[in-house]
Amino acid sequence: MPTEVDSAAIIHTGAELGANVTVGPYSIIGEHARIGDNCVIGSCVLVDGHTILGNNNRIFHGACIGSIPQDMKYKGATSFVEIGSGNVFREYVTVNSATNEGESTIIGDGNLLMAYVHVAHNCRIGDNVILANAVNLAGHVTIQDYAIVGGVTPVHQFVSIGAHSFIGGGSRIPKDIPPYIKVAGNPPRIGGINSIGLKRRGFTIEQRVLIKKAYCILYRSELNVSQALERIEREIPPTPEIEVLVEFIRSSKRGITK
Repeated sequence: MPTEVDSAAIIHTGAELGANVTVGPYSIIGEHARIGDNCVIGSCVLVDGHTILGNNNRIFHGACIGSIPQDMKYKGATSFVEIGSGNVFREYVTVNSATNEGESTIIGDGNLLMAYVHVAHNCRIGDNVILANAVNLAGHVTIQDYAIVGGVTPVHQFVSIGAHSFIGGGSRIPKDIPPYIKVAGNPPRIGGINSIGLKRRGFTIEQRVLIKKAYCILYRSELNVSQALERIEREIPPTPEIEVLVEFIRSSKRGITK
């Protein structure tokens, strides 16, 4: 049972709350919401729809999690928001459910979503991602682990942002961002590999050297993307981090930022 639910909060009888959950004044927990243990839900928060929250999440004032998608194709389907554990949702964050029957908007573990971030329908966010203030994700955006997106950055629908990448604030992202890359601006400009981030996350100097070599082939040669991938696979050992980079580029649907 929850340990502290404010008397001004509204908890639907069908909602499921885990142990040691705190719910602040004027918050509303909908019928199909499932809240894990040790979650802290601030004041004036809405957790609606078929939303599943893991453990140890903190949701600040005014956030809205699980409302229906802002998508004209939505026709009342039963869809979901699935959120892992240890996330922080700051003030007025919005997370929409998916569009079609049985689909989910998914957020992993240990993420920080700063104030006014919007996560649209069918987005997939990995683990340990940071979205700074007023980042706006359109539908079907994918963000892989440890990526950082600077504030006031819109991301086009169906874009994928690779693991350990860094996007500067005030950018506009219409195409995919490969793993390990730094990007900033409008239009976005490539600024090298995220060497500081990689070092902080335990990448060895040998790993960083190989990533830098792959980056130089991809962005500093005059080869097109297909030619660059062929050269990377021919000249650089297929270590796990290089395989991640190559697979990301090969599977890109919108094309990578160049």
